[in-house]
Amino acid sequence: MAASNDQTSKKYMVLKPDEASLIGLIRFLISGNIESKQFIECLRVKKTSLKHRVYIFFSIFIQNVLQFAAKPLSVFGSIFELWLNLLACNGNFCLFLLNLLRGKVVVPAEGSADFMSFLGHFDRRVELDKNIKPGDKKYFAELSVMASKIAYENKAFIKAVVEDKWKMELIGEYDFWNEYQQKYSTQGLIIHDKTANPDMIIVAFRGTELFNADDWRTDFDLSWHKFQSMGKVHSGFIKALGLQNDQSWPPTIDHDNKKPIAYYTIKEKLRKLLHPHSRTKFILTGHSLGGALAILFPAVLALHDETCILERLEAIYTFGQPRVGDVKFGDFVKEQLKSYDIKYYRFVYNHDIVPRLPYDDDTTLLFRHFGTCLFYNSLYEGKIFPQEPHRNYFSIRAFITKRLDALWELVRSFLLPHLYGPEYREGLLLLVCRLFGLLVPGFPAHGIQEYINAVRLGTAEFWRCKEGITGGANKCFCSQ
Repeated sequence: MAASNDQTSKKYMVLKPDEASLIGLIRFLISGNIESKQFIECLRVKKTSLKHRVYIFFSIFIQNVLQFAAKPLSVFGSIFELWLNLLACNGNFCLFLLNLLRGKVVVPAEGSADFMSFLGHFDRRVELDKNIKPGDKKYFAELSVMASKIAYENKAFIKAVVEDKWKMELIGEYDFWNEYQQKYSTQGLIIHDKTANPDMIIVAFRGTELFNADDWRTDFDLSWHKFQSMGKVHSGFIKALGLQNDQSWPPTIDHDNKKPIAYYTIKEKLRKLLHPHSRTKFILTGHSLGGALAILFPAVLALHDETCILERLEAIYTFGQPRVGDVKFGDFVKEQLKSYDIKYYRFVYNHDIVPRLPYDDDTTLLFRHFGTCLFYNSLYEGKIFPQEPHRNYFSIRAFITKRLDALWELVRSFLLPHLYGPEYREGLLLLVCRLFGLLVPGFPAHGIQEYINAVRLGTAEFWRCKEGITGGANKCFCSQ
């Protein structure tokens, strides 16, 4: 089915880093005309301010650096992950050396249920919190954050955790095709929890992988597409979800089954799962880039008037989600959330850098968060904010407090297991990362472990009231 005018972007700016040279970028900084630039494809955008050109310059430059480093970064990541899994399977470094001398080294198979990702080694927890039961206020937040965590793992690992440990049905784990990158660069999984009442389907999108240059390029890409009713949206995210090469979002597509596209594949899966069961609902979730896809997905459903599916959407849980679109996009999504009574929980931990990207300066990039921010500080105390404190990471006012918090988080690593149990023990890898956090506090703060701790250790009072979740007024500490 062809896309209508409302489902086709009539105004956009798409950056093409592969076609940019350093000299061309420098010339671009001087000139205000972007139509003639080979590395910028635009429609109905002619000139831009110096500040905007500076942002574009650094966006393209960083993307080119990441592209240059893509192969060595991937190789280093693979070797490092293998090394971490070797140590894990053999006990520790000393036992690994002993097994090596005895010729009995246990070598994990990549892609097996025993092989964990780099991020998995940051936080080895895969069990659901036994203190949070179905029906508890925190239950779906707990299930969402853990689903977002295991979304980073390989298919065999995900299957073992969901079916053997969680005792739930794994509908599927998917590698989705990105038409623009011409590769399978978007991942997600679908779980069916039949213990809940009503039973719940969880759709979790994978976030940014540390050693995946394509993921980081998506995060740093400042390209955007503007849709008549939906507003301006970050191009990297809509491309990852399934924007077509002609800049359109048709309601349906004829696509090769060997190349599943995220939006269309998940939509059809949900339609088939929800249709026979009138009480079944579903939740969307994701960490980092995955959170951006989770909030963008219902926006595209609304663009296509998928009322039957939206009526069954219970809630959206995002953890460390970046900004997705402009004010008009936020208003469009808030209207849908209110209309279909969908709860939106946007978690932000302390000085996490990603929710403060892309940069928001009110006049240039125009990317905005919307809805209420569920903010947790370094003591895992929750507060309600319209926007996270220090909305732009590079804040002079927060320079000292960020590093003091990073120091406290390092000390806290040794206190948590004594206060809450051995499952809160942090490994050497995470401790090293926290040392790095003394220099760049926002990066370890983005770790999924902080969001797991926030859900589990945060007060239950935080979840009592519903008002404000869909974009209502900021009432009080427990207003959501």
